[in-house]
Amino acid sequence: MAFKFENLQVWQRALDLTEEVDLVSKNFPKEELYVLTSQIKRAADSVVLNIAEGCTGQTNPVFKTFLGYSLRSGVEVVSCLFIARKRKIINDADFQNLYEEYQALIKMITALRNTL
Repeated sequence: MAFKFENLQVWQRALDLTEEVDLVSKNFPKEELYVLTSQIKRAADSVVLNIAEGCTGQTNPVFKTFLGYSLRSGVEVVSCLFIARKRKIINDADFQNLYEEYQALIKMITALRNTL
């Protein structure tokens, strides 16, 4: 693997979750395309991108900062899930699955940040 972040389990899990968010968001109504659909996808992608950016060629304090950005983006995804459920865009099963996945991911990011 060419880049350090590719070896991080937390990055790999975040990458997998962007795909799950993308699949779920494909069923969002058309009127949400430039609102909630865009927001949740950008937030999910931001988790992955900030882990990669912070990990590569940065000091530990800088990496911690980027992990903080990833954490906030993960929480943003969860908030978007709540909005989607409230608007009856996603069902309870999809909500619960992604909620639990992001809860676990956020714990992983926090644990990594605490080791630096």
